[in-house]
Amino acid sequence: MAKQRIISAQSDGATEELLNLSLRPQRLGGYVGQRQLVQKLTIALEAVQQRGEPMEHILLHGPPGLGKTTLAHIIAAEMNTHLVMTSGPALTRPTDLVGALTKLQSGDVLFIDEIHRLSPVVEEYIYPAMEDFKISVIVDSGMHAKPIEIPIKPFCLIGATTRAGLLSGPMRSRFGISHHLEFYDADDLLTILHRNASLLNMNRPVDKPTPPTEAPTSLSLDCLQTIAKRSRGTPRIANRLLRRVRDYAQVRADGALNHNVVDRALRLEGVDERGLDETDRKYLKVIGSVYDGGPVGLEAIAATLNEDAGTLEEMVEPFLLQIGFLARTRKGRQLTPAAGEHLGVKVPVQEQPLFQDAAP
Repeated sequence: MAKQRIISAQSDGATEELLNLSLRPQRLGGYVGQRQLVQKLTIALEAVQQRGEPMEHILLHGPPGLGKTTLAHIIAAEMNTHLVMTSGPALTRPTDLVGALTKLQSGDVLFIDEIHRLSPVVEEYIYPAMEDFKISVIVDSGMHAKPIEIPIKPFCLIGATTRAGLLSGPMRSRFGISHHLEFYDADDLLTILHRNASLLNMNRPVDKPTPPTEAPTSLSLDCLQTIAKRSRGTPRIANRLLRRVRDYAQVRADGALNHNVVDRALRLEGVDERGLDETDRKYLKVIGSVYDGGPVGLEAIAATLNEDAGTLEEMVEPFLLQIGFLARTRKGRQLTPAAGEHLGVKVPVQEQPLFQDAAP
């Protein structure tokens, strides 16, 4: 897709991460949602601190934008240690991994994003580091090659992935804690938005004096609920929409924030009341109008939209499946009656799909 979608859960890069850094909770007690995981981490952190040990290795998997990086920051803060961040694609050679591991101090946290993209060679090097806190480096070559073991400080590895199925069995088995992050419900998103709106000075009454460089703003519960409902269950998207609403209100509404202003701001970004954007609607309308509601193969949809099939499968379909607008069957994709009603497209009565999440 040519441009970054505002409702995409993928990060926009370093600039957005810098903006989100000021909104991230610093401690586990301030983390909202994922209650089962928070409970497990609370117990594990207290236990290892009592024993004076590093935190267990942790694998966090699930859709992007749900707080995996935030949790890594929190765990390092709770352990009073440093966080070193890298990613699977960045560790292309064993020497890259050796450099990162040898710089770690006792108890430090090494966070590897997209850990499923580690090369097999690098993955082999990380096994003894995780289990025995040592790495084996081959020096010289040919007949004179010999391994040298380098001890490293005990550390905690936190791996994050959106594709847990691509991780090898040996890698998964070496994590003491493994958890799948779920999408957030509207109440949790509302709590996050209320907190972040305060941090962004958006809860100040309009009639309260403000510095000349700031626009007066106020934010009602109704406004926050509107944003939460369109955030696709993802805190990263909620924060992104909140910032866009703040900018729109400052420039186009003299700082006033109400339901109508929020609705206009989000519609300007192409986000409707169900959290769908123009790409989602085009995808659904192609199935509804060109292919009579389906079923139709993914490749045919991609060709009609002039998009990559893999991009549609990873970036568009998951949310449409989640809200029940799309069914995947053995014969292909087909719209549900709910999708037809939302788009105003007549969907022929179809047989119930045998496998909702079957492959195309």
